[in-house]
Amino acid sequence: MSELESLAREAGLAVDWEDAAGEQQVVAPANLERILAALGLPADDPARIAASREKLAAIRREAAASFLTARVGEVIALPPDLKGAATLELETGERQQVDLTSGKLGGLAEPGHHRLLHEAGETGLAIAPHRAFGLADAVPGRRVWGVSAQIPSLRDSGEGAFGDFGTLARAARSLGEAGADLFAISPVHALFPADPARFSPYGPSSRRFLNVLFADPSDAEDPEPAGGDLIDWIRAGPARLARLQRLFERTPPAARQRTLAAARLPQAEVALQALHDALHVHFAARGHASWREWPEEYRAPNGEAVQAFAAAHEREIAFHGWLQGLAEQGLAEAHRAARSAGMAVGLVSDLAVGVDPGGADCWRSPEAFLDGLSVGAPPDLLGPEGQDWGLTTFDPLTLHRTHFKAFRETLAAAMAHAGGVRIDHVLGLRRVWVVPHGAPSSEGCYLAMPQRDLVNIVALESWRHRCIVIGEDLGTVPPGLREEMAEANILGMRVLWFERDAQGDFTDPAEWDAPAVAMTGTHDLPTLAGWWQGRDLEWARRLGRTAPSLAARRAERERLWRCIAARGHATCPAPEAPEAFVTAAVAHVAASACEGVLVPLEDLAGLAEQPNLPGTTDQHPNWRRRMPEDLAAMLARPDVAERLAALKRGRRA
Repeated sequence: MSELESLAREAGLAVDWEDAAGEQQVVAPANLERILAALGLPADDPARIAASREKLAAIRREAAASFLTARVGEVIALPPDLKGAATLELETGERQQVDLTSGKLGGLAEPGHHRLLHEAGETGLAIAPHRAFGLADAVPGRRVWGVSAQIPSLRDSGEGAFGDFGTLARAARSLGEAGADLFAISPVHALFPADPARFSPYGPSSRRFLNVLFADPSDAEDPEPAGGDLIDWIRAGPARLARLQRLFERTPPAARQRTLAAARLPQAEVALQALHDALHVHFAARGHASWREWPEEYRAPNGEAVQAFAAAHEREIAFHGWLQGLAEQGLAEAHRAARSAGMAVGLVSDLAVGVDPGGADCWRSPEAFLDGLSVGAPPDLLGPEGQDWGLTTFDPLTLHRTHFKAFRETLAAAMAHAGGVRIDHVLGLRRVWVVPHGAPSSEGCYLAMPQRDLVNIVALESWRHRCIVIGEDLGTVPPGLREEMAEANILGMRVLWFERDAQGDFTDPAEWDAPAVAMTGTHDLPTLAGWWQGRDLEWARRLGRTAPSLAARRAERERLWRCIAARGHATCPAPEAPEAFVTAAVAHVAASACEGVLVPLEDLAGLAEQPNLPGTTDQHPNWRRRMPEDLAAMLARPDVAERLAALKRGRRA
């Protein structure tokens, strides 16, 4: 092994890895050098490799002395320089004298964030329960079901170009009254208020704050015209923001302050997010939406120029802070509406895999995130060039030193107004595919993350918030990950299209994994009706992609229909129209062995088009489709009522 490869492995890089076809791949030395340089570990000559190795060793020593995680009752192995007498300060404030002479700390019985005070300083301790808060804790003795939806797609009976938190609250109330226990929603992370073209919920500016376009505008005096079947974000986003601005101007100062005070986070932190958004609006008007394009003196929150801007733009900053408070009020009310209508879990939030490097989170805490690297996916059978998502994520070399602060804050934000959280690309708790800026994704590499520490913190936060955890574990899953998720009580996702045996036949849902949520689909996959009609094949041909033939799809339909019929949810022959198939497929998945079931609203309504088509931008109307009617009216339709009844029967079986 070369010195370069040795350093790369020590830094957590996978020098070789197995691709989706089972073939071993080796990362080229030049690619390792670029990735190591982005991690702050130059490696382009022997002297630099030696210096980087010393630097990395120092980082590891500091990390071990700074912060440790363990599970309740586990004996904690301490770094060598932690010896002698020490004081253990529990989160409750209670203090205990402990002896570290053995190099170990006896298992702690109290979950929480504690401190170990010793001669060398202080070590943070996160002691987690052995498993996350789960469905059996939230809903003992009951097999639950729910619905997933994209918030902007929701309609009200009246006005609105796209759904907001007020629409969400009314939809949650309707679903709760219909018997649902979960309502999984699209990400609500803060986006870029002055850049309406960046409307993907999975490319956020901040995961700690909210998308202010979802703030309920219903108190505004001026109505908003009802939108069409597709959201025109370029017009609708600025129009909604202008409407909210008029509402802000008409709101008395005392009422504004009450709204701001309703925000979950301290006002100083809300003010910093508001300051970023005001700067973003200011510089976007000059062609520089990303803080990385701003003049140098504005690229750090504590600079003199930034403080001068804040003093000169108090009203604009107050507006953006008020928007955060209004949005948080609306989201909290939506979750309360879900619970008061009978949902045992309520809202299930969605935590995106990363953040935009030009957004607020990286402006506020650049040291917490990878710089010069994007996260994505390696080449595979569906994407031979790989994927670069244009996002960044937490820097594993700084997590311990900062006591995992950014990760904990992000989790807390996702769990604050929800009874569950879906972690997008949960594989990222073990490893992330990183790509140097400017390089193709095929020149990337896997970077290891501190999985056990991250999972421990997820478990601890889930109990603090009494929040179930669902991990999106689709795609190329590393060996053992699903078993480790099950051990930690993180539910997986079992999607109808992917549950097949070695011969490619669809498997009986009664055999699906219990520690998971069964689903008829996701926002990235064909709807039931769309698959039955071959809409995904039509889109593939339109985009010049390779797609199965119609004859192959017809054979697939027959195989799935036979599987459904074998479980007693259908009779042969298979129908040509999709309506009966959709109802049968919902009943089929509802009877699975999984702890929970989630059906996308598109499938409940029998719609043919999916919300998002991966690998496209403006070629497909991603994140723009709306429901044909408001949810209360939809649930009253005979076909939807039949699917709801099938869901309930399946969960009672």
